[in-house]
Amino acid sequence: MKPAFVSLTALAVVLSAPAYAQQAPAPSVAAVPVADLVKRVDIPYEQFVLANGLRVIVHTDRKAPIVGVAVWYDVGSKHEPKGKTGFAHLFEHLMFNGSENSPGEFFEPLKEVGATDYNGTTNSDRTNYFQTVPRAALDRALFLESDRMGYLLGAVTQGKLDEQRGVVQNEKRQGDTQPYGLLRYKITEGLFPVGHPYHHSTIGSMADLDAASLDDVKNWFRQYYGPNNAVLVLAGDIDAATAKPLVEKYFGAIKSGPKTTEPTVTVPTLAEAKAEVMKDRVAVTRIYRMWAVPGMRDAESTVLDASIGVLGGLASSRLDNILVKQEKLAVGVGAFNQSLAQAGMVLISADVRPGVDAATVGKRLDEIIADYLKNGPTAEELERYKTRTASSRIRGLESVGGFGGKAVTLASGALYMNDPGYYKKQLAQLAAVTPQQARDVTAKWLSRPVYALTIEPGPRAAYAEAATAPKEKAKVADEVVKGTRGALPGVAEVKDIDFPAVTRSKLSNGIELVYAQRDAVPVTQAIITFDAGTASDVASALGTAGMTLSLIEEGTKTRNSVQIAEAQERLGAGVNVGSSADRATISLFTPSPNLNGSLELMADIARNPSFPQPEIERVRGQMLAQIAQVRANPAGLAQMAMPALIYGKDSPYAKTAALGGDAEAVKKLTRDDLVNYYKAWIRPDKAKIFVVSDRPLTEVNAAFEAKFGDWKGEGTAGTKDFAAKPQQAAPKILLIDRPDSPQSLILAGQMTPVDPFGDPIALGTATEVLGGDFLSRINMNLREDKAWSYGARGGLSRLEHAVPFIVSAPVQADKTGPAIAEIQKELKGYLGDNGITKAEFDRSVVSAIRRQAGQYETAGAVLGAMQSNDFLRRPDDYQEQIAKKYRALTIPQVDAAARAALDPAKLVWVVVGDASKVRAQLDSLGLPVEVVKPEDVGPNAGGK
Repeated sequence: MKPAFVSLTALAVVLSAPAYAQQAPAPSVAAVPVADLVKRVDIPYEQFVLANGLRVIVHTDRKAPIVGVAVWYDVGSKHEPKGKTGFAHLFEHLMFNGSENSPGEFFEPLKEVGATDYNGTTNSDRTNYFQTVPRAALDRALFLESDRMGYLLGAVTQGKLDEQRGVVQNEKRQGDTQPYGLLRYKITEGLFPVGHPYHHSTIGSMADLDAASLDDVKNWFRQYYGPNNAVLVLAGDIDAATAKPLVEKYFGAIKSGPKTTEPTVTVPTLAEAKAEVMKDRVAVTRIYRMWAVPGMRDAESTVLDASIGVLGGLASSRLDNILVKQEKLAVGVGAFNQSLAQAGMVLISADVRPGVDAATVGKRLDEIIADYLKNGPTAEELERYKTRTASSRIRGLESVGGFGGKAVTLASGALYMNDPGYYKKQLAQLAAVTPQQARDVTAKWLSRPVYALTIEPGPRAAYAEAATAPKEKAKVADEVVKGTRGALPGVAEVKDIDFPAVTRSKLSNGIELVYAQRDAVPVTQAIITFDAGTASDVASALGTAGMTLSLIEEGTKTRNSVQIAEAQERLGAGVNVGSSADRATISLFTPSPNLNGSLELMADIARNPSFPQPEIERVRGQMLAQIAQVRANPAGLAQMAMPALIYGKDSPYAKTAALGGDAEAVKKLTRDDLVNYYKAWIRPDKAKIFVVSDRPLTEVNAAFEAKFGDWKGEGTAGTKDFAAKPQQAAPKILLIDRPDSPQSLILAGQMTPVDPFGDPIALGTATEVLGGDFLSRINMNLREDKAWSYGARGGLSRLEHAVPFIVSAPVQADKTGPAIAEIQKELKGYLGDNGITKAEFDRSVVSAIRRQAGQYETAGAVLGAMQSNDFLRRPDDYQEQIAKKYRALTIPQVDAAARAALDPAKLVWVVVGDASKVRAQLDSLGLPVEVVKPEDVGPNAGGK
């Protein structure tokens, strides 16, 4: 988020400041009224209630043969009594460990049917579970969900509890070790008093997790997991008439649970303003101003959403204009209203620009807030926020399930507001918010005593949770009750995917346009790729590429950065600039009625960047802060160290180690450097356009022709030199010493001889079994068997000129060495005499065939596939060939592909952790160990 807010007086100062004084009025953009966008947000549904109290909501969407299944339980961390913190989340984990009639991992039978978007989450108010399955597999999904709702306890054992307790504690360690990782505890504990349902975090405390007994767990299930405390949503290729007998069949026999009562929740007001300072391993000081406010069940919450959204949810926000752009006191700002069901939190923050006095920034921040409470937002600001929100909702309507699709919208309305269609009322309330109402409500709640928190760089204070030694649990001989419901329902044949037809055409200047039509929602998504990327960065000035791309959308010949942001908000559009190792991108999302105006803006950004000097200095400061922040993050350190080890320092891909750039080089970059890079790389002869839209090709082609057809490059195009092959370092362990880390991050890498453009099916199947998903051998070993990690993964990265194999595993510190040994064991075993089993092979192949419809449900997914096919030189209808390729695959082909590509003896290892705790563990592995400090990692530093 790029949030903020500012007074009307200060805003006038910003817009009339010298940096923008000579800027002509920005070109106007034609946009449809927000009311028209709001009317397009519609999710018709039917609902019924079973005799046992289960509420069922059905939405029909026939665009793909899939169904989103969501089960929401009215229980979250606010229901936890004293001494039981973390219980709701711990139980969520146990719900994936099997039930009486499906005793294995819950994900296993889901993967077999080709499910996508399957997971579960817990927050303060609720616990939810969801999956999207082929229509032919709906019976299977309903059986599984009903089995863990009604027939779970016989499968919950002491061994499973101990295992998931360890996994959750490693999830907690993983979050806590991040920069600002302890902030989540400070916020809720600072705003809500002890004993308040929202006082403690969802993850809970180590002590309470350790104290959880099997009886506690079973009683929790009996109290809260009855059908009368749940909502089931089916969204997709299903209707209520078909759904009702199915739901009755699988859920009807489950007995109701006890009636639950909701905790009494008040919105607390601090007795007086409170200010605290904490230190953390962060690169920049962050200042917070926070208040407890009403939750989503209070009408004023929607008003706060709008008002705080104007303050901090817009790229053109006041706070960003003053503190970041104009006065250059901060490198980043944020403001948002975090709505819970019964209370909420307004969080306003500023990241202090290095070298600036934090007290000065805090004082200025308070002045801006006070001015906003006095004057409030303008009608135009509110209109832009409303348009952006409606546009975002329209985009979300494309997906039936997952984390944010239609099923989530209906379920949340039903559970929180007793109204599945609440989203419509909320949008109507938002559309009706006036400037006076926004000012009054914001002043009402933010004029109360504030909780001010400052996080400064420095060593953390003693932290008992991190110091808690993991407790080894003895393996228990578990007895699982076997259910009597019979075998899992079978799955009917799933029809192979019908991928949208892809059409290629060319603009007058030769730019190729690759197009597909999807009309599920009235939106257009487009992306222009440029043959550039991190590999095109200037070797002697790493960061040139990143800084150039950052500045492209910060000013054109006719618009300054504020005007660009405002234009996007009026259009409900998003224009974003990004980069991968091989490509730079400029992407667009827009409601299709605003396509012409959005394309005009996109073209202006791509073709006419002005690189104004004030913006260069601002972005330079932000990049330097970002580079410093990367070094404070374990993942950032590991990713900075690995490229030189697997590619060699002379490869263009070694530049990917410069996450954000080389600080010394960034300090010296001139405007000429940036302009020269832009002219060499962001140009039409290096561009290709990909579009997915509900509008026909003739209209789309004409629109892009009008905006891009006459674009011509200037000067000589840039070139990348990949003549030299990657030179991987000899096997060793690079240990980056990060004292007091409760976890270690393990990264292993090997350069493979794989052709980037070769068929990926056989080797992809092997790496999926090894480390590619939850059920992979590496993850099941480190997470589900040993509970040393919250999750471990491994797989291939297909770059244009290299295909490395990477394994990532965050593990508790005392298991760093043993975890590396286990990863080696899994790889050696697979490549030895323990190749893919028939069960693994069948599961992977069937899943790959059946999941196609779910994988390409949205326009964004289709757009990504089109890009990938083009980049990897595959035919445009490659997705329609996948099923045939998998059906022809054999076990010997999979094993042979893995043995030809992977060699555990060649792996190089990076470990980020506390050397005093892990060095001895690593020395026992028989590999050379090199210890470096964080400041010795990255471009022109270490990682030798």
